[in-house]
Amino acid sequence: MGPAIEVADLGVRFRRNRRGRRTLKDLFSGASRRSRPGEFWALRGVSFRVEPGESIGVVGRNGQGKSTLLRLVASVLLPDEGTVHVNGGVAPLIELTGGFVGDLTVRENVRLTAGLHGMSKSEVASRYEEMIAFAELEDFQDTPYKHLSNGMKVRLAFSVVSQLDEPILLVDEVLAVGDKAFRDKCYQRIDELLAEGRTLFFVSHNERDLRRFCKRGLYLDKGSLVLDGTIGDVLDRYNADHGRP
Repeated sequence: MGPAIEVADLGVRFRRNRRGRRTLKDLFSGASRRSRPGEFWALRGVSFRVEPGESIGVVGRNGQGKSTLLRLVASVLLPDEGTVHVNGGVAPLIELTGGFVGDLTVRENVRLTAGLHGMSKSEVASRYEEMIAFAELEDFQDTPYKHLSNGMKVRLAFSVVSQLDEPILLVDEVLAVGDKAFRDKCYQRIDELLAEGRTLFFVSHNERDLRRFCKRGLYLDKGSLVLDGTIGDVLDRYNADHGRP
């Protein structure tokens, strides 16, 4: 079995103006890879491998490329340079409430979202009660999604996505939301998934969470990979670089 994730000389660039990423015209015209005015490289020259069952924490200040890297691994973005190879499906615990439909009920959204992530109708039916119970939404199953509180929406989304059987978990600050009781349930669920041998790719600013779940770390700064090492060494270097004790 090969690596769960393999990234080689990865680069992606954005525009600072409202046009954002390159247009289709740019892509098909074979436009130069050199940056044009108004463009910047969010990531460049990034390479690493993640073996199956590893737990990786990605650290860095805001705007240094962490979430962009996660979206490249999730195939939400395409690279401008280099390659990203993912061996197996991913369970994306990122932008959790995206994809839910406001006018559909909780029940309908569970079936729709789980199905879009690849669950069969029988799998959804067999896990439906567990997902609803985890989200603590037993009394809201026929409530339109748009009428839920933000906390309810996050609980529902985490509950559905964490039930996926994909071997790779992509997590982006999801544990920073919700009340303490729900966070504790999330911690327990992630512990269970890691015990099953899942691979974790975890972006967070929470040092306690990073030390709890991750053994290895990647430190990004200005779109470059500064350090790839144990999570302790990576956090020590990151804190030292930014004047933290």
